[in-house]
This record gives sequence, structure tokens and C-alpha cells, in this order.
Amino acid sequence: MKRIAPGQTLMIDADDTLWENNVYFERAIAAFIGYLNHHTYSPAEVRHALNAVERETILAHGYGLSSFTRSLVTCFERLSPSPMTEEKRQRVISFAQTIAEQEIELLPGVDVALAELATRHSLILMTKGNHAEQADKLTRSGLAPHFTAVEIVAEKDPKTYRQVIARHELAPHTSWMIGNSPKSDINPALAAGLHAVFLFHKDTWVLEHAAVDAPPDGQQLIELDSFRALCDIF
Repeated sequence: MKRIAPGQTLMIDADDTLWENNVYFERAIAAFIGYLNHHTYSPAEVRHALNAVERETILAHGYGLSSFTRSLVTCFERLSPSPMTEEKRQRVISFAQTIAEQEIELLPGVDVALAELATRHSLILMTKGNHAEQADKLTRSGLAPHFTAVEIVAEKDPKTYRQVIARHELAPHTSWMIGNSPKSDINPALAAGLHAVFLFHKDTWVLEHAAVDAPPDGQQLIELDSFRALCDIF
């Protein structure tokens, strides 16, 4: 593929694009399901119930570790055949707490690739979630100096992308959204008029799964399997 001309604006997702994230939630969920040890529902059925609770919690409280913790507690209360005790509550909460204690683990090649991309293009971090949590992860990652701007938003939908485009006075024909989530990174960005790069990640959160939309006429969609491959294109 022909290299894209310098001077593009690359909007880049954070969780599971720059660093590992969902794998830690999956480990916490596995521990939660094992602790619940439901004698009627299979692990898959418990997970399905938890997914439903998470959708409810996100609508009411947004994304972030506190919402995830709330979801675990609520799911346990609904499914446990015995009443929730304070000891059980603290045990459930401890599963989520392991995520907060996790060190930032950059995905392969991210630090070198970002440094190189920043010499040719303008980079904007575009992530959703709890503002304090995401800002803290960016600081701990050591990647902040590569970005000219940081956008931490409550949700990634076409309206939000259009607002960011307007706020930074971006030209859609030279602006790209790069990320691992079809639901939040690719499809709404394409709908807002941006080009997009889908970076496959095997542990993308199930609530972010969706079919990848075809790009509208005049827009580009590139699919890659590693972050460092961006340097071969940009």
C-alpha cells in the first residue's frame, strides 16, 4: 500500500490500542464467576447476566472501574442464592481492585511507533471513560509527550466525533481514527466523515464487538493486526 502523505491528523484510541486493558477485566470476571460458583447457571450464563448488568450500569453511571465494580456487586446480589454479606461484598470488590493495581503494559511496538508517527503527523489521544482514570493511565504510560491534544469523552458516537473535529478544526479528508473497537472507534468515526484504521485485538471487550462498516465513498478504511504496522502506512 502506498504511504499516506505527511501532515495527517491521527486520532488514536487508548485502551487495547496503546496498552492492554480488557484482559485484566476478563481475569477479574473469571475470578468473580468462580467465586459465585452458581449451581444452576453455567459460567456462560453468568457472564451473559453480567453483560446485561454492565449495559444498565453504563447507561446510569458511565464507563470506568467504579461502574465495573458496581456491576459485579449488582450481579452477585441478583444471582447469589444466599444474601450478600459485607464479607462477600468486599470479596467481590477485591476482584475489581486488582485492575486498579495493574501496571500499564504497552502493546508491542507502541512507544517506538508513536515517537516515529509524531515526527510526520499530529497525534490526538481519543479515549472514552472516567476522566481521572484515563488521564492517570496516560500519565503512567509515558506516552503523553507524543500527543498534541487529549480528548477523554463520555461516549464515542458520531456526534462526539463531529464535536472533536470542530473543536480542533480538523479537515476530515486528512484525519483518521485509529482503534480496536468497531463499535466506538471505527463505525462512528466513519459516520462522522473520518478515515479509519481498525487495529485487531483478540481481547476486545465483548460490549465493543460489532461488524465493521464499509467506508462511505471518498473515505478509507484500513485493517491492521499490529500498532507498529502503522509506520509502514503513515
